[in-house]
Amino acid sequence: MRLGAYLLDILILIIPMAMISFVPGINIIAALVGPWLYFALQESSERQATLGKLALRIYVTDLQGQRISFGKATGRHFGRILCVLTLCIGYMMAGFTAQKQGLHDMMAGTLVKRR
Repeated sequence: MRLGAYLLDILILIIPMAMISFVPGINIIAALVGPWLYFALQESSERQATLGKLALRIYVTDLQGQRISFGKATGRHFGRILCVLTLCIGYMMAGFTAQKQGLHDMMAGTLVKRR
C-alpha cells in the first residue's frame, strides 16, 4: 500500500515538475524543494497524508498516534535518502519490523497506519 501511495504521489509530482523543467536555473531548485514541500506539508497537515496516501487510506502519525510536525515530516522525507543509499533495504525494513517502520520512519519516529 505504501509503495502504491508513493507511486501515485510521484505521478502527481511529475506534471508540475515537467512544466518547471523548461525554466533554466529554477529546475534544479524545484526538483529538490518541490517534493520536500509536497510531502512535508501534506504529512504534517490535518489530513496527515499526501494525496497518494489519502487515495489508499493510509496516514502518518508519530509514535503516540498524533499528527507529526513539519520538522518531523521534513526529517522523514530526507531520511528516504538513506533508504535509497542502502539499496532500498531501508524501505524493505517496513515488511519485517513489528510496527511496519521503514528506516526513514524509525529515524523520524513515525508510523504509517490504515484508516
